Amino acid sequence: MRLSVLKERRPAETRVAATPETVKKFLTLGVTDIAVETGAGLAAGIPDAEYQAAGATIAPDAAAALEGAGIVLKVRAPLEDELATIPQGALLIGELRADEAAARAYAARGIEACAMELLPRITRAQSMDILSSQANLAGYRAVIEAAAAFDRGFPMLMTAAGTVPAANVFVMGAGVAGLQAIATARRLGGRVSATDVRPAAKEEIKSLGASFVGYEDEESRQAQTAGGYAKQLSAEFYAKQAEVVAAHIARQDIVVTTALVQGRRAPVLVTEAMVASMKPGSVVVDIAADAGGNVAVTKPGEAVTTPGGVKVLGWSNWPGRIPAAASALYARNLLTFLTTFWDKEAGAPKLPAEDDIVKGALLTRGGTVVHPSFAPAKAA
Repeated sequence: MRLSVLKERRPAETRVAATPETVKKFLTLGVTDIAVETGAGLAAGIPDAEYQAAGATIAPDAAAALEGAGIVLKVRAPLEDELATIPQGALLIGELRADEAAARAYAARGIEACAMELLPRITRAQSMDILSSQANLAGYRAVIEAAAAFDRGFPMLMTAAGTVPAANVFVMGAGVAGLQAIATARRLGGRVSATDVRPAAKEEIKSLGASFVGYEDEESRQAQTAGGYAKQLSAEFYAKQAEVVAAHIARQDIVVTTALVQGRRAPVLVTEAMVASMKPGSVVVDIAADAGGNVAVTKPGEAVTTPGGVKVLGWSNWPGRIPAAASALYARNLLTFLTTFWDKEAGAPKLPAEDDIVKGALLTRGGTVVHPSFAPAKAA
């Protein structure tokens, strides 16, 4: 069976879905042929020669890499022209931007599509959870870039000429990205505070040495899904939370926003007025820019400076700004997924429909949309 690894073509995408490390392990697993499109790993610092040394064949283009493929690994959903070249019956694995239209397109192509962003939050799936591995790196990178953009010192600096105070850092959202942002800002010596609507987040924030900021009421105690994601809350709650946050933001040097709601546009948590209240030279980093942004003045894919001198970093694909590490973790996630369902006798993966992980990730099978969130409603 051929396993194909394609070069990513979406703008700002620097990651690759397999590394020489995972190529070797796939071959040990029983994959007989691995084709890597030339240049697939260059943006992540992996030349073709390293894939060859690991046992892969370098294909001159995507069409050659896909010829006879039974498994196709991607970081991002294939573009329309890429999808048209994936062999019917192949298993496509990646972050596939799962929605009804995408699921129908995969079904029409006759491929078996696994959207890794839909994996359930269960213990068995932790080591294949691409959202967590990539969010971790996004939180780290956001703080590093904030420190680089901030024109005063991050830690407290004591010199013979005087003392530079520590930066006040406020992290909004204490999921995987937010907690890593808190930890990184603390390691750099910042004075860190954080907020999140989920009730469990308060203790997590405090456990990392940050102070908790937020409005708490009965609604906030129900603000988390069974899967651990934040729920969409009422406009009234967000208004009260905004009052508390607004007063706090005015005193901050750096704000990092990370709040995402699964399947929805990111909530706007920082208004234009809040940004305007910050001191000139302050920095706002919006990790949620790809989902619309948590900051009213964010321009997705850009860094802007407001008339008041506040820098707002709204880069797309934050994990892709640390591509070597992001690719390594992403590739291991996919390796774990395939290893979990690998049938040694068949020399191929078998995805049992009744398995909880498969139920969560599998979009299409046999030309049909099978995921319960996107499958057509059955007639009564």
